[in-house]
Amino acid sequence: MDLFRRRNTVSPSECHMSVIRRATVADAAVLARHRVEMFREMGQVTPGVSGRLFEASRAYFVEAISAERYIGWLYESAPGPNEVIGGVGIQLRELAPRPDRTGQHLPSGPEGYVLNVFTESQCRRQGVAESLMRALIAWATTRGVHRISLHASAEGRPLYEKLGFVPANEMRRDSV
Repeated sequence: MDLFRRRNTVSPSECHMSVIRRATVADAAVLARHRVEMFREMGQVTPGVSGRLFEASRAYFVEAISAERYIGWLYESAPGPNEVIGGVGIQLRELAPRPDRTGQHLPSGPEGYVLNVFTESQCRRQGVAESLMRALIAWATTRGVHRISLHASAEGRPLYEKLGFVPANEMRRDSV
């Protein structure tokens, strides 16, 4: 079965009847499929790379979830056999003390990087990603995470702004 091309069969009316749960190693293939679809929809992956991205992502999630370097949540439909219709994850890293935006406080400790935010197309604009992000933010708050960052797609930006995210100055260098 071509798992990275499998489509979810949940109808739009079932998107509201759901449960949010933590992702486990058993969900690695679902998370990998979400990752492939997310990059495909953003125009960043070609068909020739999809299979490799799926396998590399699946292997990553198996290892990272086991080591608790990736903490993820899945949004499942509740009636009948549960199907995953959305997901989100976070990676944590420890940061040295730094001034906050006001220059008055010096937060330190873990920072979270949000990734793999994905909702099946038939359930978009129905609160799935918002519910997942709220679960992630609540978890991060209870763990003392002082800052969460992410890279927003144009489609996701309004949701992140609604949740209190603000644009930040970041640069990167690929292939160091």
